[in-house]
Amino acid sequence: MSEIFDSQSTFADLGLSEDICRGVKDCGFEHPTHIQAKLIPKAVEGHDILGQSKTGTGKTAAFGLPILQRVNHDEPFAGLALVPTRELAIQVTRELQNLGQHTNLKLLAVYGGQKIGIQAAKLEKKPNIIVGTPGRVMDMNNRGLLPYNKVRIAVLDEVDRMLDIGFREDIRRILGQMKHKHQTVFVSATISPEIEKLARQYMQKPLDLTADDAKQLTVDQVTQRFVAVEPWDKRRLLRHLLKQEKPELALVFCRTKITVDRVAEDLKRHGIDVQALHADMHQGKRNSVMKRMRDGKAHVIVASDLAARGIDVDDITLVVNYDIPEDPDIYVHRIGRTARRGRDGRAIAFVTPEQGELLNKVEQLTNVEVEEMVCADFEPGPEPDKVKRARKAEAKAIDQNRESKSRSKVVLPDQQTGQDTTKFPGGIVPTAAPKKRMGGRLRTRRS
Repeated sequence: MSEIFDSQSTFADLGLSEDICRGVKDCGFEHPTHIQAKLIPKAVEGHDILGQSKTGTGKTAAFGLPILQRVNHDEPFAGLALVPTRELAIQVTRELQNLGQHTNLKLLAVYGGQKIGIQAAKLEKKPNIIVGTPGRVMDMNNRGLLPYNKVRIAVLDEVDRMLDIGFREDIRRILGQMKHKHQTVFVSATISPEIEKLARQYMQKPLDLTADDAKQLTVDQVTQRFVAVEPWDKRRLLRHLLKQEKPELALVFCRTKITVDRVAEDLKRHGIDVQALHADMHQGKRNSVMKRMRDGKAHVIVASDLAARGIDVDDITLVVNYDIPEDPDIYVHRIGRTARRGRDGRAIAFVTPEQGELLNKVEQLTNVEVEEMVCADFEPGPEPDKVKRARKAEAKAIDQNRESKSRSKVVLPDQQTGQDTTKFPGGIVPTAAPKKRMGGRLRTRRS
């Protein structure tokens, strides 16, 4: 637990008010995590901050508590937190409401997927703190309902993911329109050169705070393994693992929304209690799935990366990378859904024969050797006929492409019957000159 929590400090030591400390205690927290112990005092003092810490180490409270501390109940729109997805906006708002339950502050989540009119009516009541996605925040600002000039502290959560999913220009527009003096805080699990460039552009002498060794981005409480598997065996292997591991709550990540639906349908057909979660689902359905998770009524969730950004549930004991991501940063965020707040968790990645290099990238980024897990009682299935046909067609196409690109025609040794091989003993006999010749254009030192 010492890897995550600073047992030598209490939240009262971090410069937080008595009301906020009461809320923290009511939420069950006694000691701050290392990133909270480092970031909160400096943020409360008003410094611009670039904060980095492992996923699952309490970054929401690290930036949320300073917002609650620095915003007064008579200051509308004084706090603004930008997050990448609607689920995360809802999650962060709920957590800040719990932490600030003994304050008089009003919070509001603004995000796409909910009717503009509903959120507009709530904005007219002038809440103190806004948590929102960049697109909807810009929309409300354009409508004159969310003024930037009132913001005293602006926080960007999971900056790396916001950049990855295309919010670069939105972030620049929002921060660029805040011409008045204000505090800016960036919080992320990984810090890229682009994030550092943004920090230099929109911050005043930012403090670079790293809570732990940046070379290892995953907490030790996550046991990481991989299973070598052929693509056609992945669904059977997933069913086998879920029955073998018996997780309290498993989160299965797929690369595409189509795969999410197909995997979830396969699990349902085999009697496994499963819920799908991806961006094409209606917001009401997504909210329903999230509620089932928080209420402990869900056992297996099959999700895409974007839809799972707002998942912050303590009881996730197993994360399965059904499709290992091409970006190793995504792997870090995926497995960070388990082992939250010092709990133990397991992460298993399915790796096909062609994906060994992706696993190497993950190990290089996380500085952790991912050990192989052998399922001795799992019987791989035969190679499907359509896969055999596809491989034969691919091999034939490669041979034809190679032959078409050959510069000269040759006769292989077993086809040299009747050919004069005296000039090429044991070799290949050319039957024509190369297609491209220098034609006397070769330059020498005398030319």
